[in-house]
Amino acid sequence: MPALPQKGATVAATVARPRLHGWRHPAILAAAALSVASGFAQFGVFTALGDVATAFGEGTGGGVATELGLSATTLGLGLGLIRLAALGGLPLSALADRRGRKSVLLGCSAIGLGLTALAALSPGYWVFIALFALGRPLLSATNAVAGVIAAEETRAVDRAAAIALLTAAYGLGAGLPAALRAAVPVLTGQPLGFRTLFALSIVPLLCLPLAARFLEEPDRFTRLRAVAGGSRLGLGVVHRQLRARLGLLCLLAFAATFVTGPVNGYVFAYAENVLGVSPTDTFFIVLAAAPLGLLGLLAGRWTADVWGRRTTCVAMHVVVGLAGIAAYTGSLGLAIGGYLAGLVAGSAYAPAIGALSAEIFPTEERATAAGWLTAAGALGAVAGLTAFGIAADAFASFAPAAVLVSLPVALTAPAYLWLPETRGLELEESAPDAR
Repeated sequence: MPALPQKGATVAATVARPRLHGWRHPAILAAAALSVASGFAQFGVFTALGDVATAFGEGTGGGVATELGLSATTLGLGLGLIRLAALGGLPLSALADRRGRKSVLLGCSAIGLGLTALAALSPGYWVFIALFALGRPLLSATNAVAGVIAAEETRAVDRAAAIALLTAAYGLGAGLPAALRAAVPVLTGQPLGFRTLFALSIVPLLCLPLAARFLEEPDRFTRLRAVAGGSRLGLGVVHRQLRARLGLLCLLAFAATFVTGPVNGYVFAYAENVLGVSPTDTFFIVLAAAPLGLLGLLAGRWTADVWGRRTTCVAMHVVVGLAGIAAYTGSLGLAIGGYLAGLVAGSAYAPAIGALSAEIFPTEERATAAGWLTAAGALGAVAGLTAFGIAADAFASFAPAAVLVSLPVALTAPAYLWLPETRGLELEESAPDAR
């Protein structure tokens, strides 16, 4: 893939070396805290999907609708709309290349968490979906911009670790709804309704001023803005020479979420409403997933720095596809095994793809590229959720649907080898800012 032309002096050459940090710097930890909140707000809808379907559905019509309360097509369309709304995160992420990373991150977090809390008051399924859809682009932009901050604030040797930390933080937030749904009945004797669960988004919203004290604008961005006045590209636009590279990454992001969207989206409803797993058992599965996910992140960080970003992405991309098939074959053991294997592989994939996608785009368009990848991932998840739901209804079974959405993923994995390897390179070396 072509790099930016090196005509004349680069901006990077006109300024002193930026001030960089290790992966445990307070600014990185603050970004990680916002990732926890984002994970909680975004993943709660999937964890409580069974309760939502029961509360808003009639349980008639036969097949999956009788088991879940709403048909798989209705659920899939609703979840698909939420995912599709993440496309709005593209202009919000791109705005960070103009207005700055910190202000966009805090603003998106505040409004996104507020809308999630408001969803607790929903009178019906589609109002519930609409409120989550309004909040989703803001929370998606939160993830994208937090990842950009982690990449720009760190040295090459710490970048994969910083991305792994943010991934772990998001995973922690995503697991909190399941933990709360299991712990609250034990402690209080009353189940935790989905309305109370989503209302808890107010807690991280109130903590945003504290996070703002530790967040800082990355030195790489402030120096570029001081020299060049920030990005001169149109909102959402990248340099022509990098569009093919961005297009390939978007295709791969689409493929990855085409399977992870439906597999992760339906897994709790499938386990509880079809296989008869209780919320407490679901919690223990999530509890077991925590150390395995951490192990995957550590392994992914190591392989990204030793094997390289591309090799790690190829291997984990294939495993995620195969695990998606196993998760819905009908056996409880295989369902748990497939879910956990996909979780480990997805965790190992995250540091490599997060570092690679940041390292092949210059500072003035890095957040824009992150927004495009988020949008591509949203489209992949929408397509996967829709295809999964329609196939599950058509076959009255989840197994054929899982094969339909999972098999194509493995076929796209070798395409990562068309991207440049950036292991060990600083951002100024792998993607210099040129004028």
